[in-house]
Formats: sequence, structure tokens, C-alpha cells
Amino acid sequence: MSRRFDAGYYVSEGVHSIFTHGFMSFAAVCMIVACLIIMGSFSLLAVNLDNTLGDLENENEMIVYIDETLNLGQAQAMKSTLAQVDNVSQLTFVSRQQALADFKAKHGGENSVMADLPADALRDRYRVHVVDIEKMAETKAALEQVEGVGDVNAATEIADGFVMVRNIATGVAMVLIGILLVVSLFIIANTIKLATFYRREEIAIMKMCGATDGFIEWPFVVEGILLGLSGALIAFFAQWGLYQLVAKLAIQGNGLSLVSIVSYSSMAPTILMVFCAVGAVIGVGGSLVAIRKFLQV
Repeated sequence: MSRRFDAGYYVSEGVHSIFTHGFMSFAAVCMIVACLIIMGSFSLLAVNLDNTLGDLENENEMIVYIDETLNLGQAQAMKSTLAQVDNVSQLTFVSRQQALADFKAKHGGENSVMADLPADALRDRYRVHVVDIEKMAETKAALEQVEGVGDVNAATEIADGFVMVRNIATGVAMVLIGILLVVSLFIIANTIKLATFYRREEIAIMKMCGATDGFIEWPFVVEGILLGLSGALIAFFAQWGLYQLVAKLAIQGNGLSLVSIVSYSSMAPTILMVFCAVGAVIGVGGSLVAIRKFLQV
């Protein structure tokens, strides 16, 4: 028996079994689709939150105000000390004169009240960018301990909020993925068991005639792979449509203006690969679990 003929036999038997037990096969595919969409949705949420955190790290900045008793030279000399603080990535010095000019430009320099402000009305300061926004609170506390620093202004609440939402999404995703993987394996295993139950006598005869476990298992493994890949492809395109819809609503919603949306097409190859891999593993796992006891002849 040639290897080529064996492959054709395995595929033929696997496809035939899928259509023979159509309802159970349909249920198995639906569970795989549900599992992958839920897994993908929470994973994509985590990806977008990570991307947003990265944007905040690049755009959001802390303002370190220098003690007003220090002169310009002393304030500028503090740059090397501040740069040594853990998690600080970039420092930009802004003199009190420049800060006042920026303030007037932002709030209307023609206003008489603005025009009368003295040159030393504001303090020298540093604009500080961080490496890891999750450590912003610790970085703020460390900067406040530096001698010569008068005050530190940082939007730690925004950063903490994004980090908390991302961590919650990741945790919920892991729990749901675990539960749905087990349920999917159970349904696929029962789908394969139904097929093997009707063929148990045939399997027993094949075993007594010297057929190897592998020769008997492969049609069921192929069935599981086909079910898994079918579910993966359906889930991939369903996820694409769902993601586009949610992204459109997020962009239109003012409340989510801080969120940076990553395009699905840029992630599509990775998502498709992961979906197919997970679907195939679920299918093969369910098949092997189902066929095991029927090989004990």
C-alpha cells in the first residue's frame, strides 16, 4: 500500500465522517468559532491597549518643576541627576522665560493680564518621558526625592487606568480561553466518539487483522484537523468583520478618543496563523482523546 494511497484514504475517510455526523460536526465547528472569537477579541483588546500605552509613553509627559530658589545654571545642571532616575527616557529643559512665552501663546498673549505677568512668574522645568508607563507612579515619587525638585506633575491616573483595563482583559481572556478550550475539546471528542462508536466493530476487526493504531487513528485525526481548520477560517473572517465594526464605533466615540486602533490587516497574517494552529490543536486533541479507548482491543 503506497504512502500516497494511504493519505488519500485518510482524507477520504475523515471527510466522509464529517458529513455522516453533520449535526455534531456543525456543533464542533461552532464551538471552535466561539472559542477563537472570544479569545481573539480579548487578545485584540490587549494588543490595542498595549499600543495605546506605548503612545502614552511617547506622548504623555511628566513636568518636573525646579525649586524657584535655584538659578538658571543650577536648574540646567540638574539634568544629569534627573537622567539617572530609573525609567526616565528623555529630558527636555524649559526655562521660566520659555514657559511663560508658551503659556501666553496658549492662553492669548494679547490679554493685558498676560502681558503684565513678570518674567519669573513661572518656574524652570523639565519635560520628562518615561520608558515604561506602568512605572509612572514610582518614577514620579523618585523624581520628587531629587534635591532641587519643587514639584512633579504626572497623569498617573490615566496610565494606571489603561494598565488596569489591560490586565483585567488579559486575565479574563485567559480564563475564558481555558474554559472554551476544554468545552471545544469535549464536543469534538464526542463528535469523534460518535463516529468511532458506529465503527467499533470495524476497528476491532482491523486490529485483529494487524492494522496499526496509527492506520486506524489517522482518519479521525484528519477529521479533527478539518473541523479545527474550518472553525479557524470562519472565526478569522468573523473576527475581521467584528473588529472593523468595533473599531469604527471606537473612532466615532469621543469617549474613546485616547485609544489608538491597530488595523486588523496589519495583524491578519499572525491572527490567521494563530487561529489555524489553535483550531488544529483542538481538533487533533479531541480526536486522540476520543479514539484512545476504542483501540484497547
